[in-house]
Amino acid sequence: MNVLEAELSRQILDVLFASAIGFLLFFRVKEQRTLWLLRGYLFLVALGWFVQRYANLPLTSKLVDALVLACSLSLAILWQGELRRLMELLGTLRLAVLLGKSQNEFKAAAGTVGSITEAAGRLSQQRRGALIVVDIGSDLRPEDFLNPGVVIGAQMSRELLLNLFAADTPLHDGAVLVRGNRIESAGVILPLSRRAVSRYGTRHLAALGITERFDRCICIVVSEETGTLSLANQGRLERPITSSRLQELLTELISGVDALPPGRRSVGNPSAESLS
Repeated sequence: MNVLEAELSRQILDVLFASAIGFLLFFRVKEQRTLWLLRGYLFLVALGWFVQRYANLPLTSKLVDALVLACSLSLAILWQGELRRLMELLGTLRLAVLLGKSQNEFKAAAGTVGSITEAAGRLSQQRRGALIVVDIGSDLRPEDFLNPGVVIGAQMSRELLLNLFAADTPLHDGAVLVRGNRIESAGVILPLSRRAVSRYGTRHLAALGITERFDRCICIVVSEETGTLSLANQGRLERPITSSRLQELLTELISGVDALPPGRRSVGNPSAESLS
């Protein structure tokens, strides 16, 4: 009887752990087509487990295992960016970010959105290139950048942003990292997008690169050549946008809306299929 109870307990724990992992995956998926792919894959895994466990069908079991393996390789290629991000979060123990929990330090006041919008509008008018990363829950750390830049640790203000991107300052070529109501650092060098978008400059590729790797951060770009305003989110770029549209998007995204509205012009990730 003890053996049977132990076996039953083991099976219950197995089902509970598998269900928890499946729930976490479904909780993180936002895009409908990605959800369909994930459902199909988990169905094949469950079918393979059932055939191996309860049915004496060696040939069917081999075929299902081969199909699961082929699907695993295909999904690894399709979701390589998302899987890399998952491993980074697990490796750095950022479980709160993985679970999608918003922390107080990421919450920005309305005044912060206004300061960013006003500064971006002024920079656009003056055609001064700028790159502003707003962390809304990814808990970005120095090791996430090619160069972490210089620590600022100051209260957000329009005047400080304008000074940081002044042409005669040593930090104007890098990005400014904003978290909550504070400017954390400046002169940050971001990883470039792995997707070749040849018609865009380094700032736009950097904006796409950081938002491809971290889905809970957004990046505002001001073109130095044209003064055009752009906003990157989840590896997609919306451009051109006006100052009022930028303020609207920032307000929506910081309030928890995860994707750019449909029907807008975007590049960098046309399918928008993401696990997170």
